[in-house]
Amino acid sequence: MERLQKVIADSGYTSRRKAETLICTGHVKVNGMTVSELGTKVNTNDTIEIDGEIITKEEQKVYYLLYKPRGVVTTTKDDKNRKTVVDLIDTKIRIYPVGRLDYDTTGILLLTNDGEFANAIMHPRNKIDKRYIAKVKGLIGKEQLLRLQKGILIDGKVTAKAQARIKKYDKKTDTSIVELIIHEGKNHQVKKMFEAIGYTVLKLKREQISFLDLTGLKSGEYRMLNPKEVKKLYHEANL
Repeated sequence: MERLQKVIADSGYTSRRKAETLICTGHVKVNGMTVSELGTKVNTNDTIEIDGEIITKEEQKVYYLLYKPRGVVTTTKDDKNRKTVVDLIDTKIRIYPVGRLDYDTTGILLLTNDGEFANAIMHPRNKIDKRYIAKVKGLIGKEQLLRLQKGILIDGKVTAKAQARIKKYDKKTDTSIVELIIHEGKNHQVKKMFEAIGYTVLKLKREQISFLDLTGLKSGEYRMLNPKEVKKLYHEANL
């Protein structure tokens, strides 16, 4: 017997967190009966439906690393018919992004059908580092840099401590290139952190997640993670 939300996540339908939301809001049926309790357990003989669609049991786990280009949305479907990150990957398996990158943000993004893995990578308690390179207007002073490092109040909460350093300043364009390493993933977090200290992000790229980077990939290209990489990420995410 396994928890319903885990079975849904393992099927590749969605992440465990979203599966829990679907259960609580009455979208899930087990053997024809609507289930809204998160503690519900099911076995291999039970029939699980989500909005009338019968989900299949656990399928092969897949893990992709994508170099997300600008102008692509980080979602599985888009009501404005824009290209999604899932559209860039040639697979028949239902996958979804691990976290998100904004429409105009480029860089490394993981996609999978492993809900437990996705949640663990995203959860701040596991402190999986994400390294960003931001181009911002103006010269950032030591005081502002220290504020980024100590944590900044955004959306009513103080961000966790971060690593931040100026890589370059261009006098002609009056722009700074800043490296920022964080382990959280709040909505628009990097842009909001810079806004909080009075700077506008002109360009943003995520270059690294933990030990993974974009080596060998061009914008829009992807590759599968190898078993050694997956195992290492599992270890770092305390799975």
